[in-house]
Amino acid sequence: MTGWPVVLEHGDVRLRPLRLRDSRAWRRLRSENADWLKPWEATSPTPDVPLRSFAQMTRSLSRQARAGRMLPFAVDHDGRLAGQMTVSGIIWGSLRSAQVGYWVDRSRAGLGIIPTALAVVTDHCLFQMGLHRIEVNIRPENTASLRVVEKLGFRDEGVRRRYLHIDGDWRDHRTFALTVEDLPGGLMARWLESQQAQQATGST
Repeated sequence: MTGWPVVLEHGDVRLRPLRLRDSRAWRRLRSENADWLKPWEATSPTPDVPLRSFAQMTRSLSRQARAGRMLPFAVDHDGRLAGQMTVSGIIWGSLRSAQVGYWVDRSRAGLGIIPTALAVVTDHCLFQMGLHRIEVNIRPENTASLRVVEKLGFRDEGVRRRYLHIDGDWRDHRTFALTVEDLPGGLMARWLESQQAQQATGST
């Protein structure tokens, strides 16, 4: 079971349920980052679908989380809202899989917030919840997001043609995945080792 609500954290990165009182900060971030996020945001192939308010979105995410279908996290950095990370498409049975999507405030991109959050979420899903596989689907043009999965060592499993409706059309995505067998020590341990190796290389 998903065990919602849940709070996950490592260092100055904290993942927690999105709250109604996040409305002002969330709307400000989305407005400031609108142009940067637009090429990567899911859109509806049906143009007449009405937009939901922040309160409607938050309540819907909470209902789905309590039903065990997703884990919708706000991502805080140094105590301030910095983005979102959502575990969706949770399937049990013989598959035990889910997929992760995320966005971060452009002014805080490159600080290791999303790699840290993804490592924490992956470890939680695989080792606490009991899922077997986590995947991330990314547009081939999204170089910033591709760097995240490359840093964490996600396996590139190829291209899914016209996979998701993004920015007004059906777009190709590359699929990256990890299973429990790939992570004997956990993904956070791998991420920390990678950072230490980079620091050592940079100091020589």
